[in-house]
Amino acid sequence: MIDINGWMHIFLQKLNEVFGSRTWFVGLQGSYGRGEATEASDIDVVVIMDELSASDIQSYNDMLDTLPHRELICGFLSGKDEILNWEPSDLFQFYHDTTPVKGSLDDLLPLIDQVAIDRAIKMGAGNIYHGCVHNMLHEKSEEILKGLYKASSFVVQAIVFKQTGNYIKHQTQLLQVASAEEQSIIATFLKYKNGESVDFNEASRILFEWSKKRIKTLC
Repeated sequence: MIDINGWMHIFLQKLNEVFGSRTWFVGLQGSYGRGEATEASDIDVVVIMDELSASDIQSYNDMLDTLPHRELICGFLSGKDEILNWEPSDLFQFYHDTTPVKGSLDDLLPLIDQVAIDRAIKMGAGNIYHGCVHNMLHEKSEEILKGLYKASSFVVQAIVFKQTGNYIKHQTQLLQVASAEEQSIIATFLKYKNGESVDFNEASRILFEWSKKRIKTLC
C-alpha cells in the first residue's frame, strides 16, 4: 500500500515549487484521510489556493502528472474566496471529512450553523430519494444503489452530529451510535463496501422509505 506520508511529502514539495506561498490549505479526504485506505484507494487531496485561475488549473494538472500513482489522484481544487462563499450546507461534510495536512479550514466554521446542518440533511435526503426512485424505475443499477447508500451514510453523519454534537468519521463507529433506523442504512452500506451480497429490491425499498421520511422530518 502507498506510504501516504511519504507521498504527501513529495506532493507538498512539488506544490511549493509550482505555487510557492500561494497555497492556503492542503488536506486529505476519503479513505486516506480516515486511515482506512487499501491498495485500490484513491488519493483524495484537497488544495485551496489564495486564488485560482484557469492557468493555475493547468499548472496543477501538469504537476500531478509528475507524481507517482497519478492514476489514483483525485480531489478538490479551489480558490479561497470561492470556498468561503460556498453553499454552507455543502461545507458541513467538506469541513468534517477533511484531514488537514497544511493550514486550517477553521475559517469555515462560522458558516456551518444549525441551519446549514439541517439543510445538508434535507437536501441530502431529497437527492437520495430522487436517485432511488429513478434507479428503481430506469437504470436498476447495483452500482448506483451502492453510491446512494454511500451518500446516505453522509446524511446519517449529519443526523448524528445534530443529535450529539459529535462528528463520527468511521462508519463502523457510526453504526454503534445511530438510531435503529439509521443503523439499517449504515449496515447495508458496509455490506456494499465489504463486497457482500445485498438484495437489490429490498435495499431499494428501505432506502426509498428512509429518504422519504427524512425529507419530511429532520431529527
